[in-house]
Amino acid sequence: EADVDGVRTVAAKGAPEAVVDLCHLGEAERARIAAAVDALAAQGLRVLAAARGRFDGDDWPADEHGFDFEFVGLLGLADPVRAAVPAAVAECRAAGIRVLMITGDYPATARAIAREAGLDDGEAGVLSGDEIAGLSDEALGERLARTSVCARIAPEQKLRIVQALKARGEVVAMTGDGVNDAPALRAAHVGVAMGGRGTDVARETASIVLLDDDFASIVAAVEEGRRVGANVRSFLAFLLSANVGEVV
Repeated sequence: EADVDGVRTVAAKGAPEAVVDLCHLGEAERARIAAAVDALAAQGLRVLAAARGRFDGDDWPADEHGFDFEFVGLLGLADPVRAAVPAAVAECRAAGIRVLMITGDYPATARAIAREAGLDDGEAGVLSGDEIAGLSDEALGERLARTSVCARIAPEQKLRIVQALKARGEVVAMTGDGVNDAPALRAAHVGVAMGGRGTDVARETASIVLLDDDFASIVAAVEEGRRVGANVRSFLAFLLSANVGEVV
């Protein structure tokens, strides 16, 4: 909405590197902001940047770079890991299940959250979306075998990650809650959707829907499933051996 002089206020928020690019800042200012982003991200905060500008008239530019944006600042959002997650991740590791974290967050944020959750980022470090864009499917599979944290991942890259893991012979379970998670949920052997905050598309695409949106519930379900599987195998072994004895 325009003010009394017909001038409109334009605002932008998003990934720091994208907003900084919109503001067309110099190298010194970019470096100063990047250092501040790294400091916030190292604390496990999700970092957004904000910018504002003013626009006079109705001849709107073709894209956002046509506005004269002024950098406003950074926002650090805390989303702590649930208390049960580190123990659940440790249980997975003990049970021979490898956990990969896929996030759109800044790499430093992803690394801090992974450390808090008990995940090791692997010998290859954090794998970013920009790196994935330059990798072939085979190279991506090899890289995923050596890392457990993927950051700044675009929606379509989640599907590539699932497909690369399957191509290596892995049995893949994928969790998600958004519309853009649906292709990866469908492609995985087991798609797990969040029933609380998940979208309808994610819930309808997935094989399993969690009612409490808790990672620990997945671990409990795997444990119960393995117990049932072991009981069925034991029962079949007993049944076959007993019946073969009767026939003989």
